[in-house]
Amino acid sequence: MCLLTFAGASGVGDMVQSPKKMLVLALMACVALMVVGMRTAAGADSQPTGTMLQPKALNHAGIYALRQIDPNLTGTGVKFAIVSRSITYANDEPQNDYRPNIEHNCFNGKELAFHDQGEPLPGISSHSTAICSILLGEDSSAANSQLGHFYYQGAAPQAEADIYEFYYFLINNVFHHLPPEADLVTASIGSQSEAWWTRGIESLAEHQGLIVVAGIGNGTDAQDPLFYPAASANVIGVGVVDSVNTDDLATNLTHFSLVRPEHSSLGPTGDGRCKPDIVAPGNCLASHDAEPNRYEPTGDWSSFSTPIVAGTIGLLVQKAKQDPALSAAVSAEGGNCVIKAILLNSAKKLPYWHKGRLKKDDDHQVPLDYIQGAGMLNALGAYKTLIAGLNKPGDISTIGWDLNQLDKSEKPQNIYKISLSETANKFITVTAVWNKHYDNVYPFDAETERDSNLRLELWAVDPEDSSNDYLLDYSDSDVDNVEHIYCRADANYTDYEIVLSYSDFVKQNEIAETEHYGLAWKTSDTSDNDSNSISWCDLNADGIVDDSDFTVVLDNWIASITSPDSYLFGDINTNGVFDVNDLQLFLNNTNRKADWYTK
Repeated sequence: MCLLTFAGASGVGDMVQSPKKMLVLALMACVALMVVGMRTAAGADSQPTGTMLQPKALNHAGIYALRQIDPNLTGTGVKFAIVSRSITYANDEPQNDYRPNIEHNCFNGKELAFHDQGEPLPGISSHSTAICSILLGEDSSAANSQLGHFYYQGAAPQAEADIYEFYYFLINNVFHHLPPEADLVTASIGSQSEAWWTRGIESLAEHQGLIVVAGIGNGTDAQDPLFYPAASANVIGVGVVDSVNTDDLATNLTHFSLVRPEHSSLGPTGDGRCKPDIVAPGNCLASHDAEPNRYEPTGDWSSFSTPIVAGTIGLLVQKAKQDPALSAAVSAEGGNCVIKAILLNSAKKLPYWHKGRLKKDDDHQVPLDYIQGAGMLNALGAYKTLIAGLNKPGDISTIGWDLNQLDKSEKPQNIYKISLSETANKFITVTAVWNKHYDNVYPFDAETERDSNLRLELWAVDPEDSSNDYLLDYSDSDVDNVEHIYCRADANYTDYEIVLSYSDFVKQNEIAETEHYGLAWKTSDTSDNDSNSISWCDLNADGIVDDSDFTVVLDNWIASITSPDSYLFGDINTNGVFDVNDLQLFLNNTNRKADWYTK
């Protein structure tokens, strides 16, 4: 028998007064106790000054704030390779309708080149038009009937771009292992499974240091599994953060909530790796393909979060190319690992971020969240990490990065030492990235015997007595080529050591050789995750915590019992268990409204 008693609590409101809901809560608590018993028995955004800017999603991701600090960061001197799929196919042959509409006002004066088979005559793609406008567009006299006038400015408006038809890119670049003449590749397309061309792209990333960014897929509603190449190990896979859900367009384009499995494909991959790597807002105001002065919202799709991430990387590449002290971050010998490490390490944790699934026992073996990756893109944070500069093993600053290597026979580990002036409420984040290995000729077979398995550790250190040293946290996945630590500093320790080494796990027939890696780290005064965000409870993102959210919580709670491996929202107190305590926290927030709430 189960007996549940609620003590009186303020702020619960009418929801607790409903007999039906009281009964549901009582039943849920009973089942929770039974589940616990069985487990025990089994051993179990700031607006830039001046003219209003669009797309607001770029503001939410920190790009406009970054440009306020460094107005010259507009993509000058950077070239993108944008891979676009044809919309129409005849007898499995693309019909070259892959191009953006360059007659749109936002593309005036842009340096765009096109690469295709030449026949049939090229046509326009609305998908490509929107993507290119988010990445490269600029229009000082833009307007929308609902939003009025605004300044439209893409992520990297002064960059150049070569736009490739997908098949052309595969045949002429990937098949021949020929990297495009570009600083990075971005693709908002993909396939459900690995193939020779996805391995070929991974090989280009490994052998040429090529930075590749791709959309992860559009979630369960679109019946999209993880898409390759975004799901590939050496590629930066991007998911989408949903915009809020109101009747007001301006509100929806300005405010964003959570990453949802319905709209953003989630991991793990078939071989158990974490994907996506990072997420970004996707609902952007973008150029329309049919009218040269028309802008329309894209909706929440990973195709449109991808150019935001790619554009941010372009700004980092511009900075690294301009400053010789930062040039290692774009080195052909592992620079793509540095950029990926910086991007992931600076990401902002959204509500419900946790490693792997909803439990705590996999935190050391699973480096990232299966739907958020390392978190949401933070362009300003990535920039601050980049300009903090390269630090080599030994004493390092509290924020920075390194491009280095390990060798099993000569240098099996590197140690980085951090000293904090104060430790109260400090968080330490560290990310290591390296490439998996592939042959450089078709069909680009994986060379798994050459792959390294690295281990990342964070130690609290007592300089006066080494017997007091202890392992604060570690990340040691057997399958990922990313390791990520995000933890609170020990208030009793001011000194820490980051240790990157080969894991004790040794694969049979593994070949010992040098492994290049990128490492990024930072310390912060508070958690990246806003514990007061309304998104913890406003699960339908309409700006108010009410009965409709309770329905989502109830459905998730039932799913947590019937499908333990599901990715769920509901663990509000972040203890790794979705239970009646989380429900009480939810009820305590009943009738809470967001500052952007509209009836």
